[in-house]
Amino acid sequence: MSFDFTPAGTLQIVACILFIVGLKMMGRPTSARAGNAVSAAGMLLAVLAAVFTTGISWPIVIVASIVGGAAGGVLAVKVRMTAMPELVAVFNGLGGLASMAIGVIELRLEATGAVNASIAAAAVIVGGVAFTGSLVAFAKLGGHMTQKAMTFPGQLATTAVVTLLTIVAAVLAVAIEASDLVVVALGVLSLVVGVLAVVRIGGGDMPVVVSLLNSYSGVAAALAGLAIGSPVLVVAGTLVGAAGLMLTQVMCKAMNRSLGNVLFAGFGGATATTGGGGTTEGTVRPISASDTYILLEAAREIVIVPGYGMAVARAQHVVKELAVLLEANGARVRFVIHPVAGRMPGHMNVLLAEAGVPYEQLAEPHDVNPSMEAVDVALVIGANDIVNPDAKDEPSSPLYGMPIVEINRASNVIVLKRSMNTGFAGVQNSLFFRPNTRMLFGDAKESIGAVNAEFED
Repeated sequence: MSFDFTPAGTLQIVACILFIVGLKMMGRPTSARAGNAVSAAGMLLAVLAAVFTTGISWPIVIVASIVGGAAGGVLAVKVRMTAMPELVAVFNGLGGLASMAIGVIELRLEATGAVNASIAAAAVIVGGVAFTGSLVAFAKLGGHMTQKAMTFPGQLATTAVVTLLTIVAAVLAVAIEASDLVVVALGVLSLVVGVLAVVRIGGGDMPVVVSLLNSYSGVAAALAGLAIGSPVLVVAGTLVGAAGLMLTQVMCKAMNRSLGNVLFAGFGGATATTGGGGTTEGTVRPISASDTYILLEAAREIVIVPGYGMAVARAQHVVKELAVLLEANGARVRFVIHPVAGRMPGHMNVLLAEAGVPYEQLAEPHDVNPSMEAVDVALVIGANDIVNPDAKDEPSSPLYGMPIVEINRASNVIVLKRSMNTGFAGVQNSLFFRPNTRMLFGDAKESIGAVNAEFED
């Protein structure tokens, strides 16, 4: 496998360069949109290179392009920004399925050598896990199945046995060339491993899971590229795999949890999120939209902490409108984004960018926490565990040790929630009972809209 300077080889080289440049541009919010376009151009060149290299007939290419382009266009128009986590999971799964298909085809070729067959078998396993794991993640994120960790007696033993059988099937697939039965068994077992791996992980950990599955899909693509001798597929898969793995590590650190804890917490029939918590002594103090307006109108330093509830309510646009009104009133407004807020990596960033919130207004917890006492009002929109002070103050809490947005130290805290239900950790948030906290109950979009109306009157 190597690059050459034929027309197809040149296209592959340019495609790889565009992938690398595009990924680099995506690292800066100001150039992320252009980076996406650059990467898309690289993908187009990679497809053309594959057509020239393999000699696929143009009618097939045209039909496939029309079908794929139409599907992509429909998704681009129809899928709401709030559904991006599910869409990302689907894309991860489709990438894994494509790599799995390549691996299966390679294993069925009698001329495949032992090395290529081993790589192809690995592509089948990783691609299969990425495919069904992503389907489970999609179902959990979309509410098509329970978001709680699903466990059953003997789950650890079952998963271990299926994983062992998958490895045995891979060895046999390499040893027994072109055995359809063994290849089918390998594929089915890989799919089952993907389900068992993700079904026991709760919805609150889905951002980490989506990131990890993204890495898996990249690794599967790189393995498929090695199996068929495609340099551009190896480069693209390696970039995706490495980026996904690094992001997974960053998010685990933000949760103060190891990757092993996220992946294996469901074994034994209990999740890692059960346990004690801090005291909830105190009184819940509701607040109206008009009183919220009075507090915000007098404030000069304001932070807004968005969470999954903002996504569910589709409130990002009215939140942006509120920020504009507050700035026009002379306040400084910052959005504090916790790394694991929402249901996918960068979930809040995507929603706020879609609403037109300037990147300069976004901050991370460590940027704001040291000066939190100077904040007049902290507005929490649909976030829960990431602002729970028990993570810092209560050793018995399952959240203990997780870095949070320390808004409990602000002069005033206003929390927008539909009810007093707990977050994913299953523990009550002691922030809600503190004397400086007020609860604005109701749909976040409607509540913020009512506050905006007060400013406009």
